[in-house]
Amino acid sequence: MSDMARHIRLSDPEATAALARRLAAHLRPGDTLLLSGPIGAGKTHFARALITARLDAPEDIPSPTFTLVQTYDTAAGEIWHADLYRLSDSSELVELGLTDAFESAICLVEWPDRLGPLAPAHALRIEFSPEGSEDARIATLGWSGPRWALVLDEVTAE
Repeated sequence: MSDMARHIRLSDPEATAALARRLAAHLRPGDTLLLSGPIGAGKTHFARALITARLDAPEDIPSPTFTLVQTYDTAAGEIWHADLYRLSDSSELVELGLTDAFESAICLVEWPDRLGPLAPAHALRIEFSPEGSEDARIATLGWSGPRWALVLDEVTAE
């Protein structure tokens, strides 16, 4: 099946968080979001808003830059937030349990280029690019298969 793409203009950090919250409602265990873009593009901001939307009670959502992975328990199952910027070897992914989590948890992966061939083919890819003003972004969402097209139709209609 061919890849599909959609571009969404995000005027400010609140628009980025709003997209994350809308998408959060449609995620289920086994879904993976691959978040890419330069430093400061909004990857962690997006991930924090998405995780917060799924939590039953508010909690601190630290960046997993130094721990590589943070996990959160939700009513819909675990969420894994990974920041692979400091990853030195893709074999560490197996040691972290991330490859298993791709099948059983909702996974948010920053710097997914570090996954190499371990990147799930069914993932939704979201690339954040600066656009115009300091706070504006373009989110380019890419996917293969029909599930994400249906989810994004609902998300963008909300």
